[in-house]
Amino acid sequence: MILEALCAALLGLALAWAAAHRLPHRLPAPLLVLPTGVAGALFGAFVTHTALGAGGFVLVLLGAATLSAASLSLLLRPAGRLRRSSAAA
Repeated sequence: MILEALCAALLGLALAWAAAHRLPHRLPAPLLVLPTGVAGALFGAFVTHTALGAGGFVLVLLGAATLSAASLSLLLRPAGRLRRSSAAA
């Protein structure tokens, strides 16, 4: 269990660092991005471990990566400016 949590935290940190490095213009400050990736991975590992039991280490890491990526995707901002169409009154 401790090894799963440690590996999930490292996986979340790696995913968050890669996202912050690749998409700095679409993400907030790395001070928010890095902990979000780690927290998402730890929560994903917890949920997957609870659902599957102690048998699937690789599946737990897959669940951690999935929830970490989902958490990071919630931080993304639109790439360009939003176009607002004004209705003529």
